[in-house]
Amino acid sequence: MLLPCPHCHTLNRLPEERLAEQPVCGRCKQPLFTGQPLELNASTLALHLERGELPLLVDFWAPWCGPCRMMAPAFAQAAVHLEPALRLGKVNTEALPELGARYAIRSIPTLVLFQGGKEVARQSGALSETQIIQWVRSQHR
Repeated sequence: MLLPCPHCHTLNRLPEERLAEQPVCGRCKQPLFTGQPLELNASTLALHLERGELPLLVDFWAPWCGPCRMMAPAFAQAAVHLEPALRLGKVNTEALPELGARYAIRSIPTLVLFQGGKEVARQSGALSETQIIQWVRSQHR
């Protein structure tokens, strides 16, 4: 399976059965899983969607949004529980309005689950850590 490094963005080939073995990047030797959501921009989001083979859960948010700020710690904690089965990322729609428009984000926070580069599920509104984990597990095939 192909995994983009969260640090240097190099694509790494890794057998699926080794995902839980704390793999490191072949180039920069940093961990491929950090237990934290990745801050994504247009190019890193495209890399994870187009080349990465791991499902990706994206939190579309903005700094001025109270519910977004309230949900941020829960989303970060969910990463600890959901990795390495999927990657979690965040897109700041205020800094990157073109990504909010591209993915038709109408309200924030909005969670979008991508699999195979395609959107498979969407949930708007702030969720707790438990709700995020339960929602992802109910959607993730």
